[in-house]
Amino acid sequence: MSNSSSLNEFLLLAFADTRELQLLHFSLCLGIYLAALLGNGLIITAVACDHHLHNPMYFFLLNLSLIDLGFISSTVPKSMANSLWDTRAISYSGCAAQVFVFVFLLGGEYSLLTVMAYDRYVAICKPLYYGTLMSSRACVKMAAAAWASAFLNAVLHTGNTFSIPLCQGNVVDQFFCEIPPLLKLSCSDSYLREVGLLVLTVCLSLGCFIFIVLSYVQIFTAVLRIPSEQGRHKAFSMCLPHLAVVSLFISTVFFAYLKPPSISSPALDLVLAMLYAVVPPTVNLLIYSMRNKELKEALKKLVRLVLFQQQ
Repeated sequence: MSNSSSLNEFLLLAFADTRELQLLHFSLCLGIYLAALLGNGLIITAVACDHHLHNPMYFFLLNLSLIDLGFISSTVPKSMANSLWDTRAISYSGCAAQVFVFVFLLGGEYSLLTVMAYDRYVAICKPLYYGTLMSSRACVKMAAAAWASAFLNAVLHTGNTFSIPLCQGNVVDQFFCEIPPLLKLSCSDSYLREVGLLVLTVCLSLGCFIFIVLSYVQIFTAVLRIPSEQGRHKAFSMCLPHLAVVSLFISTVFFAYLKPPSISSPALDLVLAMLYAVVPPTVNLLIYSMRNKELKEALKKLVRLVLFQQQ
């Protein structure tokens, strides 16, 4: 196999070798996928239909749910199909498409979580300026910037990765096509271009991470100054769901991409990929609805409406 032009497919990492475990993996992934579709679909419908939720916080939450739907759909269905049909193959074009969509939505989610941190900062620390700083036009611009930056990042990484000659086989040590396992298949120093892009992306990601941390330092400082216990509880209820989602997403992604090579293994990489590619899109509804009365009420109304129409 001299270069990538001779490749017409890749072989993904299998979750199990026996037919029973493959079917078990298919069943578990199907349950998780349906739960993610249902949860994010409920959020999107509730925010779109309930006028009480037409504000910046829920506008960004709707965008986050759209990203989560695409995020989990970019990896899990193919893995389920491979387990069901007892195969590991993915076409070259399918792999390229999977890399693009995954990187696009990964960057989009991170950018959007950063914007949501700014929204919470303005709401808690600068409430008198909230209407001005977080106007409808400003929110649309921030969301558009998050989507556009993620798209540009995905184009650069995907184009650069698949322009690198590959001659180390076609076995990808992951259950979906991801850039680091693909770089291991390269056979020239040209892969250093992509490494450079990855380093740049990591630096930008660290910048966003520092911005989120500093935002929450100021948020919690302002919350602790609120004299009433009810006011502090309301402020914490606004921030803790977002902080929980950010912590889960960033901790798993950063550890997966920045962990020392000495502790790297296919099994560990597989578990970490499940944690940042599958778990967050599935549990975000649960996290956001636990301490959010407005969202709970909107979801209850939506469920009652659906059940009433079926009767």
